[in-house]
Amino acid sequence: MPPGHDGGMPITPDTKNWTWVLDEPCPECGFDASTFTAPDVAAMVRANVEHWPAVLRRPDVRQRPDDSTWSPLEYAAHVRDVFRLYEYRLGLMLTEDDPLYPNWDQDETAVAERYNEQDPAVVGSELASAGASLADALDGVTDWSRPGRRSDGVSFTIETFAKYFIHDPVHHLWDVTPR
Repeated sequence: MPPGHDGGMPITPDTKNWTWVLDEPCPECGFDASTFTAPDVAAMVRANVEHWPAVLRRPDVRQRPDDSTWSPLEYAAHVRDVFRLYEYRLGLMLTEDDPLYPNWDQDETAVAERYNEQDPAVVGSELASAGASLADALDGVTDWSRPGRRSDGVSFTIETFAKYFIHDPVHHLWDVTPR
């Protein structure tokens, strides 16, 4: 097996600013933010969560398809952490005036937390719990216009935040779907 295909080496960090998915469809996964409303995101999270158990039972769950792509397990651990992070950020937006979110380096976290060495069953359980908790929090939103800012200065309302966020788990499920 070539070096890195077992998840033993770090992936080159993704430095793209993905906020463009709010304005145009993703040419890779087909995500189109214009086709749904922010209140739909909670149901989209729940639907996304339902697909991950099958992914995490795959025999190749720890195998990277190439040296620049995470394994299915790494993607699942990332999605779990994204659900947790966005629930935290949503909480800031609901309780503070225009909060600035602390920075989060997803690639550093993947290495530090050894995503590819985690137990797939535990990741699946934690992903389901984090997704359900975030979906419940989104269901409770009554003011979608509250603002918040990322550490790079990008500003969101809860509406744009929700529509931006959901692309991540949708895209990563597409990433791990065999074609």
